[in-house]
Amino acid sequence: MGPPLDTRKLQLIDRWIGVLVCGVLSGVRRLSGSPGTGSIPRKPEKILFVKFAEQGSTVLAYHAIRRAIEMVGAEQVFFLVFEENRFVLDVMHLIPKQNVITVGHKNILSAGFHALYALMRIRQLHIDAAIDLEFFSRSSAALTYLSGAKSRVGFHTFFGDGPYRGDLMTHRLLYNPYIHTSQNFQLMVEALEQAPDKLPTFPGKIPAQNAVSPQLIASAAAQEEVKRIIQRESGRKEDLSLILLNPNASDLLPLRKWPTDRYVNLARLLLERFTEVSIGMTGAPDEAESIARVAAQVGSPRCFSLAGKTTLPQLLTLYSLSELLITNDSGPAHFASMTPITVITLFGPETPLLFRALTPRAIPIWMQLPCSPCVNAYNNRQSACRDNICMKSITVDHVFTVACQAYLDRQKEKESVAPVRS
Repeated sequence: MGPPLDTRKLQLIDRWIGVLVCGVLSGVRRLSGSPGTGSIPRKPEKILFVKFAEQGSTVLAYHAIRRAIEMVGAEQVFFLVFEENRFVLDVMHLIPKQNVITVGHKNILSAGFHALYALMRIRQLHIDAAIDLEFFSRSSAALTYLSGAKSRVGFHTFFGDGPYRGDLMTHRLLYNPYIHTSQNFQLMVEALEQAPDKLPTFPGKIPAQNAVSPQLIASAAAQEEVKRIIQRESGRKEDLSLILLNPNASDLLPLRKWPTDRYVNLARLLLERFTEVSIGMTGAPDEAESIARVAAQVGSPRCFSLAGKTTLPQLLTLYSLSELLITNDSGPAHFASMTPITVITLFGPETPLLFRALTPRAIPIWMQLPCSPCVNAYNNRQSACRDNICMKSITVDHVFTVACQAYLDRQKEKESVAPVRS
């Protein structure tokens, strides 16, 4: 069947076909004489979240899902997601596995078939509330409408402040670009208890900013399994003091990528500064060959590639066994937030004000150039930029200095909690 449709193709389909579909469905809604928003009940019994792309954003939805569970119970909360992204929901253990409904997208026909099958299953469940966690996606808006839910929450374009996606929501919200994404997600759940004909006016308070991701504890067996992988790839039998570098960036936004040669230079500096440290390079399975070449360029037996060597659950265990993760702004930063590792994230086209990892150990590096951030919810993560100087302006010396301090802080913390021998 080949690899899944790439992100660029999905965006084009969403843009050109999605606009037409949303326009048609909006017309159908008006002609069908849908009941007024005043008749919509405020206490749903079953809640569906729709969030296809970006595994990291699914982590940011944790507190929104928890709030939905408070409303209706875990057994009555469902999630519609791309097949390769469901693992995040599985490891968070919030809702039953059978409540995660997946859509494959190997090709256009496959995506259409899986979406149709998912809709049939959702309609059989008689969902009465659906929340579209995508910011301004047309396909997710259409599927939220077709779910059959009487209450449908989503961001709406009121005065051209976002891409057109019809008039398909009963609870129409303004996207707030001044609060963290996790807070926006929580407000979408809270909107279910608001009178839809009063929205987007929203009383109450913005959720707290100090929310953190769920903390996952790897079992002893899982840790031993990952330690064996580390030993195999490093060629060393003893436990290592490990710093992880993640040189990749998601296909959604290649502009996030820090130049690869800087990861090589950073690795060399860290190995020279800390003789007890080893460097592990991480990445997706389809990046294994390229990441292995990057690790080889470092030219040290203490640097090796782990890309494609672990499953995603094993990757979380790897984070829990490591000291630091230094990564471009992408999913791994959010996965790592569920473990005790310190996460140094390099931001450029986007801002940590909206997308920082939810952990007290998060250290964002963002140069705040006049053109940064250049992508947002309103432009569907598109950018006219062809030279990501926002990332190139982050120097190796800057990251090295931050990483050294973070590593030393962790060692001091360990010493402070180590048992005193008599």
